[in-house]
Amino acid sequence: MLGKGKHLTLEERHYIEDALNEQHSLKEIAKKLSKDPTTISKEIKRNRHLSGKKRTVGPATCSARKYCQVKGICYDDCDSLCKKCQMTNCYKICPEYQVKQCPRLERFPHVCNGCEQIIPCKRAKFKYRAKVAYTQYEEDKSQSRQGIFLSKEELDTLDDLISPLVLKGQSLAHIYAHHKDEIRCSKRTLYTYFEQNLFTARNIDLPRKVKYKPRKIVQKQGVKKSQHRINRTYKDYLDYMKENPDTQVVEMDTVYGKKGEKCLLTLLFKKSSLMLIFLLDACSQEAVEGVFNTLYSSLGAENFRKLFPVILTDNGSEFKAPESIEFDSNHERKTRLYYCDPMASHQKGAIEKNHEFIRYILPKGKSFKHLTPDKVTLMTNHINSVARAKLNDLTPFKLAQLLLDKSLFDLCHLELIPSDEVFLKPSLLK
Repeated sequence: MLGKGKHLTLEERHYIEDALNEQHSLKEIAKKLSKDPTTISKEIKRNRHLSGKKRTVGPATCSARKYCQVKGICYDDCDSLCKKCQMTNCYKICPEYQVKQCPRLERFPHVCNGCEQIIPCKRAKFKYRAKVAYTQYEEDKSQSRQGIFLSKEELDTLDDLISPLVLKGQSLAHIYAHHKDEIRCSKRTLYTYFEQNLFTARNIDLPRKVKYKPRKIVQKQGVKKSQHRINRTYKDYLDYMKENPDTQVVEMDTVYGKKGEKCLLTLLFKKSSLMLIFLLDACSQEAVEGVFNTLYSSLGAENFRKLFPVILTDNGSEFKAPESIEFDSNHERKTRLYYCDPMASHQKGAIEKNHEFIRYILPKGKSFKHLTPDKVTLMTNHINSVARAKLNDLTPFKLAQLLLDKSLFDLCHLELIPSDEVFLKPSLLK
């Protein structure tokens, strides 16, 4: 049957109402709607309603009224038939009173729709109305989807799985990606359970839940004409990518702790979301140049050009010596460097969003003095092991293994952290 397993629509219910009024058979209705006859019969019985203000009880509704010869229910010496009594309603005190059932209500069609005797009939009248039936259906569907579709034991088991991982700093998206088979609900429902405070962990324990702020509307400002930006503007970048759409793009930025201290240089491979983090002793052009010289000499010219063909960054002072990054000591091109428009960090939004993971571990205003290269590598590995919804629940590490050269992983000591051991809290580096 074409309609098997599908809910009845309002149009189909209107057809049922019209077919009942025209006295169609149950099989005819079921065949027309491609439904089982039992489905149609249950639909009618379930959604029929009492029509009008006709009483369901009374002398006229007694099944034995026509042949009743009962006398003397009130007084033994009364010789009149009780059904003709002017003083008392016999049906109220008669032990033999039974409401006469209409055959139409006991079997199909179960309602008075289409009945030729509906006007003179004294009994209660039941009707099927499409709009009434559909409204009741919508209410039942809404109520069935409210509340928690888990038993207390199942909820406790889910809490034991979710809360410890959230308290480690893991996001619900990461947890869901690695425990789909154990979680008996959708990702959206999981967030709803958190909204209802059903778990030991609370909204405040989620990395970003309570940190969203209203977006500010910033007026667009004119682009400054600077020497280092000539042929390296964001428009030049878009033109180059239009001609070379398959080119690998690496976004570059810096993350500060306290002013004048150590900082972090971040490089994000846009296609895989893999992020490299390097510790700089100072936020200077020389320090940035040193990182790229190390990468170039360690990876080799060919691998470097393959991994870093295009770099997109902002207008920070540490990046204003583009030639030192783009060309080697023999003036051969290593890469192409482009700059976003001023006050337009959204143009390299991928790396800006990825910095949130760093801030889970190194909150704003926290000094980076205690950081060492080993600690930065540990933080990098935990961040790259977080599953991302935009990567179809894969981790950047696993996707990058398919897209990037293995020499980069060896050079930067990149390793995959098991899903349940991912930790995104400041205590990771203690």
